[in-house]
Amino acid sequence: MNILSRRKFITSTVAGGVAISFLDDFSVKAQVPAGKRIGIIGLDTSHATEFTKALNSESPNPVYDGYKVVAAYPHGSKDIESSAKRIPGYIEEVKKLGVEITTSIKELLSKVDVVLLETNDGRLHLEQATEVLKSGKRVFVDKPVAASLSDAVAIYKAAEKYKTPIFSASSLRYIKGVEAIEKSKVLGADTFSPAVLEKTHPDFFWYGIHGVETLYTVMGTGCQSVTRVNTPNTDIVVGIWADGRTGTFRGTRTGKHAYGGTVFTQDGNRVLGPYAGYEPLLQDIIKYFQTGVTPVTPEETIEIYAFMEAADESKRQGGKNVTLESVMNKVRK
Repeated sequence: MNILSRRKFITSTVAGGVAISFLDDFSVKAQVPAGKRIGIIGLDTSHATEFTKALNSESPNPVYDGYKVVAAYPHGSKDIESSAKRIPGYIEEVKKLGVEITTSIKELLSKVDVVLLETNDGRLHLEQATEVLKSGKRVFVDKPVAASLSDAVAIYKAAEKYKTPIFSASSLRYIKGVEAIEKSKVLGADTFSPAVLEKTHPDFFWYGIHGVETLYTVMGTGCQSVTRVNTPNTDIVVGIWADGRTGTFRGTRTGKHAYGGTVFTQDGNRVLGPYAGYEPLLQDIIKYFQTGVTPVTPEETIEIYAFMEAADESKRQGGKNVTLESVMNKVRK
């Protein structure tokens, strides 16, 4: 039996026998010092259960510094069936790991110190993240940070307003091979990932974000414009950076799902991949919870979403070149 799901018991003698009474307060929360209690919003994605398994393990990685998930508010998407149908099963999974289920975000915030916003539906993120930011608690917002560029910008404005830094990233930012890249020597890059579509979200916000974030991890900010080629099975987006470098993203919807890329550097080409799993991202999340320092700047995250919105606009215009500044101007207005 997992120690995190056991309940402490006491014994007492009753009429010559022994009665066993269970005490419900022997839970994950009782073992976690103040400051290290994590709450989850949204049990409609496997990210929520994978993070909980890693943190609430009987022998967690020491780099997690004693942080544990103690409570969760399960409700994420209500109308994306592939997400909503997961919630009942994921509730049971995390309960076995000692996690208390709450009935509201307000209740959750009264029981935790920091938050993992895992709701799979980016349309809910602005409202949910703002409620957390108002409380002054640090929050990691899983991909997509929002389901529109305007909401993404609004979330970061809320973080400024409430003086609480937030962190958002795809786990593909930590794809194997990226740690060996010297960014100052990068001449360009090609990345790829699945780009499955979801009608409630802009094309790349739902899944293509993974490969786009890999591209930005090696290229950095400074993309000025993009051009998109679109077919039912494939998207190719070519970005032109201010310094003349080019970076491309290929999003696929057929064949085997895979993630990777090639980085062109002054010292030769470097291959990215395979996927490194969730743990590298989780380690950075814990560092952020500890320090309040975000591993990815707001400027970079917002530019990633501007890149994807500009790619959508290029598609709407039949493949014309679209500047990131033009889509940002629409948001500012």
